[in-house]
Amino acid sequence: MLKTKGCGEINNSHIGNNETLAGWVHRRRDHGNLIFVDLRDRSGIIQVVFNPDLSPQSHKISQQLRNEWVIQVTGTVNPRPDGTQNADLTTGTVELVSEQIKVLNTSKTPPFYINEDSEIDEFIRLKYRYLDLRKQNMKKILSIRHQVVKFMRDFLDQREFLDVETPILIKSTPEGARDYLVPSRLYPGKFYALPQSPQQLKQLLMVGGIEKYFQIARCFRDEDPRADRVVELTQLDVEMSFVDEEDILALIEELYSSLVKTLFPNKKLMTPFPRMSYKDAMDTYSTDKPDLRFELKMSDVSKSVTNSEFKVFSSTIAKGGIVKGFSAPRCAGYPRRQLDDLVEFVKTKGANGLIWIALAGESGDLDNLTVEQIKSPASKFLSVETVKNIAASTGGGIGDLIFLIAGDDKSTNLALEALRNEMGRRLDLADPDMLAFAFVTDFPLLEWEDDSNSWTAMHHPFSSPKDGTEHMLNTSPESVIAKQYDLVCNGVETAGGSIRIHQRNIQEKVFELMGHSKEGIQEQFGQLLDALEYGAPPHGGFAGGIERLLMVLTGINNIRDVIAFPKTQTGVDPLFQAPGIASEGQLKELHLKTTEE
Repeated sequence: MLKTKGCGEINNSHIGNNETLAGWVHRRRDHGNLIFVDLRDRSGIIQVVFNPDLSPQSHKISQQLRNEWVIQVTGTVNPRPDGTQNADLTTGTVELVSEQIKVLNTSKTPPFYINEDSEIDEFIRLKYRYLDLRKQNMKKILSIRHQVVKFMRDFLDQREFLDVETPILIKSTPEGARDYLVPSRLYPGKFYALPQSPQQLKQLLMVGGIEKYFQIARCFRDEDPRADRVVELTQLDVEMSFVDEEDILALIEELYSSLVKTLFPNKKLMTPFPRMSYKDAMDTYSTDKPDLRFELKMSDVSKSVTNSEFKVFSSTIAKGGIVKGFSAPRCAGYPRRQLDDLVEFVKTKGANGLIWIALAGESGDLDNLTVEQIKSPASKFLSVETVKNIAASTGGGIGDLIFLIAGDDKSTNLALEALRNEMGRRLDLADPDMLAFAFVTDFPLLEWEDDSNSWTAMHHPFSSPKDGTEHMLNTSPESVIAKQYDLVCNGVETAGGSIRIHQRNIQEKVFELMGHSKEGIQEQFGQLLDALEYGAPPHGGFAGGIERLLMVLTGINNIRDVIAFPKTQTGVDPLFQAPGIASEGQLKELHLKTTEE
C-alpha cells in the first residue's frame, strides 16, 4: 500500500508515530515560512505541515502544490499547538509534519470547487461526476447506501432467504411503464427488454420451490421525467411462499424498523407502524402516501354546501364533483399576498382555484361566530350557519384558516395533497428527525381507464383479490379489493407489494378485464400462466426502492444525489454522452435503420 493509514483515521493515539499518507490536496495555505496542506482521502481530512527547517526539500515541493494534486507524504504525527485545533475535523487535534513528499499526479483546475459546498449546475456536476464524487457529502451518502444495502442482505440472510440473480435480458411484457428494448443481432427483428422489475421471475422462483428469495435488483423504466423518478433504479426485491399478508407486513416492519434503529439511532421512529386502508388514506389525507408527521386532515364538505348560493360549490356538486379541504390552525391572519400565492400554487397542481375562509379572532366558540369574523372571497355567498358546518367538518375553529377546493375527485385530491404538504412545509409542522412509517392496505385491484376504455391494474395485474371476492371479477370489478399494501414514510412510497394470484383461471380473468386478448395473454404471460398449472404455492412479497428510502433517511431531496452515476431528469448521461448515435456498422449488424422526423 502507498499509505499506512487513511487521512481521517489519524488521532491522538498516533502521536509520535511515523506515518505515510496519500490523497488529494484539499486546500493549501502559504503562511510564508510554513505551508499547510489539508490532505483528503475517502476516510477524511488531515492537516499536513511543511517546515523548511525540518525538511527543506519537502517544503520546496509543497510550494508547487495545487488543489486536487495527488500526493504521498511521510512524516511524524504531532499534536496541534494550543489554539489551532479544529473541532470540525475528526483529526482536528493532530497534524502530520512532513519529512518526505512525492507528487503522484498533477491536476487541471477543476470546473467547480471541490473543497466548497457551492451551488453547481447539475448538468456540470454529472458531466464531471468523478470530481463531484470527491466531495465529502457524496462519499458520505455512498457509504450510507452501502450500509443500508448490507443491512438488508444480512437481515434476510439470517432469516434463510436466498439471494438469487434474475436475468436482465427478458421479454417485453406490459407492467405499467414503457420497456427499454434491446435489439437482437442473432435474431433479426426481435428484441429483448430490460426488466421493469423481476415480478414474474420471482413468482417463477416460488413455483420452483425456492420459498424465500431476495435480490438487490436493477430495474429499468422508460418513464416520462419526474422529480422522484430515474430511468435506472435499484430495489430490494423479496418473495415468500406459504404466507399471508400479515406475515409479509410483519417482515417489512421488522426489517425497516431494525434498519433505522441500527443505522440511524438519532432518528425518531413511530412504532408500531400505523395502518390505514387506501380509502381512509384518500378520505383523510387526499393521498395514498400521507406524511403523518403532522395532522391537517381532510374533510369532504359537499353535503354542507350542496345548496349553497356560491355557484362554484353547488354547480361542481351537481356535476358529480366534490368540495373538500382542511383547516390550518392559527392561520386566520395569513397575509393576503401569501393567500394569493397559494391560489396560484393549487392551479399549477391541476385545481381550478382555491377558496379560503379565515375565522378571525383569537379564541371563542364557533356557536358565537359572527358574519364580521368570516373573511373569504366567497363570504357574501356563504351563510354563517354554512361556515359553521364547514368549520365543524374540517376541525376548524376561531383563529383558523380553512382551505377548500371544488372539482372532480381525482384532480381535487391531487391538488389538496400538494397544498397540505406545502402548508406543512410553510408552517414547519414536520419534524425532520421523525420517520413516520405507515402501511396503506386494501387497494382496489382495478381502476377504469377512460383512454383505453378498459380496466387497468392499480398497482400491477398479479395482485390477488381478497379471499372470497374472486367471483366479483365477473359482476363488479370496481368493488374488488386486492391483497395489496404499500409502506409509506414522510409522504414518500418506500415499498409496496401484494399476495399474488397463484391460480391460472383468476390470473387470466384479470388480464381479460384489462383488455388483453386470449392470444395476447398467452404470448405475453404464457410463461407465468403455464407455471401456475404446476402446483404453484400461495406466495407474495414486496419491493422497496433503495433510492427513495435513502432520500427519506438522509433528508436529501434530489434522487440523483443518492446514486453514484445517475442520468439527468430527462434520461441523459452527460458523462458518457448517452444516449448516443449507433454507427452504421452496428445498425447493419442489428438489421436496423433510423429515420429522421
